[in-house]
Amino acid sequence: MSRSYLDHNATAPLRPEARAAMAAAMDVTGNPSSVHAEGRAAKALVERARAEIAEAAGAMAADIVFVSGATEAAALALEGRGLDGAAVEHDAISAWVSDALPVDGEGRVTVAEPARAVLQLANSETGVVQDLPQGLALSDVTQGFGRVPFAFDWAGAEMAILSAHKFGGPKGVGVLILKRGTDLAARIRGGGQEMGRRAGTENVIGIAGMAAAASAAQRDLSDGRWEQVARLRDMLEQAVESAAPDLIFAGRGAARLPNTSCFSAPGWKGETQVMAMDLAGHAISAGSACSSGKVRASRVLTAMGYDDGIAASAIRVSLGLETTEDEVLRFAEAWGSAYRKMRARAA
Repeated sequence: MSRSYLDHNATAPLRPEARAAMAAAMDVTGNPSSVHAEGRAAKALVERARAEIAEAAGAMAADIVFVSGATEAAALALEGRGLDGAAVEHDAISAWVSDALPVDGEGRVTVAEPARAVLQLANSETGVVQDLPQGLALSDVTQGFGRVPFAFDWAGAEMAILSAHKFGGPKGVGVLILKRGTDLAARIRGGGQEMGRRAGTENVIGIAGMAAAASAAQRDLSDGRWEQVARLRDMLEQAVESAAPDLIFAGRGAARLPNTSCFSAPGWKGETQVMAMDLAGHAISAGSACSSGKVRASRVLTAMGYDDGIAASAIRVSLGLETTEDEVLRFAEAWGSAYRKMRARAA
């Protein structure tokens, strides 16, 4: 059975550019903190990657702090700050902020005091893209980077978060971007790496892969490749809606990521849909990968005003640059067939 991978918001396939950069980095023997020639070679690779990521993200190289991923970046940036967020933020952010910011029915967040607020660029479940106000304390750019325009300098936030595996880099590496002059206390202490902000030997191989993926992602965005993905997303929505006119699409009236569709079939549990589609050869999800498998309604959808029944019956389909029209149509056919069977059993 030919499978289709339609869960790019959970993790994107490794880009060939990242794979090649990582393979080359495996031959770099030295520790970046060592002063001999081998160590200097490793250090040079890390600093070159830092500059490449900074350029892709619209920042300065000195702004980039390498970490293990977005969750660590959030903890490093937010612990003890007492900032406000919204209930649509990812769990990695919500662990450190309040749910004080209001959310409307399309998933858009209102921010009254940006300097005290955290706001994501795009939501991982609905794909809703936020209008970032100037002066935010932090923006989680994890889902939007490489899919919609973003530059740290013009966004005007004090801090931002990226995770490599969301845009085709390896898992287990990310960055915290800091506005110049931002005071930050290290949470992992030791050897003083990353300008004293995060101790521990740098993940040289992962960093090399992230830099290559970041550059490629921004190139694809500039080349307009996501416009075709948006057309496939719209095709998918039209196809499943024709099979189930009672579908509820979350955030459809707002600006969204070009690859993301979140819809609810009331009375049909999201996790049941995910299992049915997996058996049919299609990988999708019932929300954020970090929340998958937890028996609860989507916190994002309930924050948007949906009741628990609708929120618990939602799935997310997230496409990628490699997704084909045939994969989209095969998924829609399989989902429609399973939906009709479910309705027949319930009648």
